Amino acid sequence: MDVSTRYFNREFSWLEFNQRVLNEANDPAIPLLERLKFLAISAGNLDEFTAVRVGSLMMLVSQGRQQTDPEGSSPIEQLQALRARICDFTSRQYACFLSDLEPALEAAGLKRMTADNLTDRQFKIVEQLFAQEIFPIFSPIAIHAETEFPLLINQTLNVCVRLAPETESRFAVIPFGRAVRRFLTLPGEVAYSYILLEDVVRMFVGQYFPGETALECVPFRITRNADLEIREDDGSDLLAGMREILAARKESECVRVEIAAEASAALRNFLREQLELSDDELVALPGPLDLAAFMRLTDSQGFDALRYEPWPPLSSPGIDPAKTMFETIARQDVLLYHPYESFEPVVRLLEEAADDPDVLAIKQTLYRTSSRSPIVAALQRAAENGKYVTAIVELKARFDEARNMEWARNLERAGVQVIYGVRGLKTHAKICLIIRKEPQGIQRYLHFGTGNYNEITARLYSDVSLMTCDEELGADATTFFNAVTGYSQPQRFRKLEMAPLGLREKLLEMIELEITQRKQNQKGMIFAKFNALVDEQIIDALYAASAAGVKIRLNVRGICCLRPGVPGLSENITVTSVVDRFLEHSRVLYFHHGGDDRMFISSADWMPRNLDRRVELLVPVEDAAAKQKLLSVLKVHLQDNVKARKLQPDGSYELVKAGSKTERVRSQEVLYQRTSEAWADAQTTSTMTFEPHRAPGQEV
Repeated sequence: MDVSTRYFNREFSWLEFNQRVLNEANDPAIPLLERLKFLAISAGNLDEFTAVRVGSLMMLVSQGRQQTDPEGSSPIEQLQALRARICDFTSRQYACFLSDLEPALEAAGLKRMTADNLTDRQFKIVEQLFAQEIFPIFSPIAIHAETEFPLLINQTLNVCVRLAPETESRFAVIPFGRAVRRFLTLPGEVAYSYILLEDVVRMFVGQYFPGETALECVPFRITRNADLEIREDDGSDLLAGMREILAARKESECVRVEIAAEASAALRNFLREQLELSDDELVALPGPLDLAAFMRLTDSQGFDALRYEPWPPLSSPGIDPAKTMFETIARQDVLLYHPYESFEPVVRLLEEAADDPDVLAIKQTLYRTSSRSPIVAALQRAAENGKYVTAIVELKARFDEARNMEWARNLERAGVQVIYGVRGLKTHAKICLIIRKEPQGIQRYLHFGTGNYNEITARLYSDVSLMTCDEELGADATTFFNAVTGYSQPQRFRKLEMAPLGLREKLLEMIELEITQRKQNQKGMIFAKFNALVDEQIIDALYAASAAGVKIRLNVRGICCLRPGVPGLSENITVTSVVDRFLEHSRVLYFHHGGDDRMFISSADWMPRNLDRRVELLVPVEDAAAKQKLLSVLKVHLQDNVKARKLQPDGSYELVKAGSKTERVRSQEVLYQRTSEAWADAQTTSTMTFEPHRAPGQEV
């Protein structure tokens, strides 16, 4: 088979993923505000994709690079095709918003007002808002032929004003900045009426230019290239280098400028010339710019009927709140599946460790955290309590660089030893090691995860936590931290595998073993769940396994460059993707291994960046109960026939539908129901426990 047919283009595969997100916004069976949320997510996703992936291709084109993708397309060919696909996708977004969601929202009591439909009372309120809260704050910037176009903040709204006379128009820009309210609440006949900030500025823009005529006032928004990487081979200070990257993003090349569709040709030409844009880079939109901002409306009070039924995280039956986390983990490995099971035990483990006088040291990686992270606070308190605390803070976590730099400085002030990742690599592994002095000697307690140490996203993302005091994993964890913090070659691990050293090889070895088993007429099976499959070496190994007859079932949320279901290549491989109310983020792997089932969790997706350019971990799950629980979870995801879509050989996705005699399986709903039942059973057992009275002196 020709090489160009073996792999899908990763950029178009990502756009197919975002289309699956948009499909949820178009689904009338989903509550209205949840649909709006999916639309906003698809818009935010597209913003990041444009800034990073389109920005990267534009750099390749400007540098004259000619390397082709796996389908044989050059950078310029990819860029042209992507822009056409993005244009089509954007049209679908606005059709969803303007023709479907917005009319339905208005009917439900959430109405967007404009200058044309304001009541007299509303007009007076808007006029007052402009006079008191907008006019004194915003400053117009006149643009003359001899002046340089102002440096506008990336992905924020602005308006461009064209002033009379028409024969020789003059222009000005009014930047909005980041700290202003865009959704302005108004009293009205419906439950919630609002008007957008840009529409208010349009109504009264003439007040900025007394004695002149404003011919038009049009919103626009710049997206700049965010695919900027720090040079780590020049000996520069990493913290200073990251500050330079953040500064460079503010001035980087425009990769897209969105503008309201009603803009005149004169105004479009002005922006095109000033910002040196091609026709493809100036995008006219038929509705409000920045649909991602409409996530704000999904939190509107009083509209619970327009949202999903709440599924709050539940306590794990395996964790006794009356016992310390150290007692719990010492008794048995704890495996939690978030967000169905609460992330609170992970936070509690760190908080107990910070205050426990027997804890000697804490070592932890931090990739992304919340703005008020209790885990970071626990690490600071632990250091202040005299414990030896080491934190590997990844400064290069894209779009979280500023927050991570702030955390790093705060941790250092508290006495934490902070390591800014590893030179040339991103530290993406999720691991915490707690060293505790106990009567029998030193004990190591461990947490491994597939997601970030972020208690906020842990309520929204599906991820796995494994807490254990396994001796060999503890030794491996010590080796890991010594290697990363000491910049040394690690000793051989006993159970863990680490990228970029041995994780890829371990995966290939496990796949090859399934091939060997199948060639010996034994069963060969691989089940896996992760976020992206791009690595060609791994894909080729899976193709070889399929050709040998190994049954391969993959649940890949996002990008998948493997082409399944092709006779002679991949007929034994099926790929499904689930997009539902929680973001699927866990990485779970199962290999039949000749009947000796092997289960793993990992921080790594199967992408070259994860396997070659990041510090990642592959962690075995060996405790029998934990292994069985995890395999059961994985099988539920693979059985989804409600929210799952199946990847076709041509790259499209088709909704998986339950047959007339097949049980309906919505994986996230099933997992929440199971968790709820386990929690309820545990509550019942707890309330029915008998405790006998004992004679004095016989108490246990």
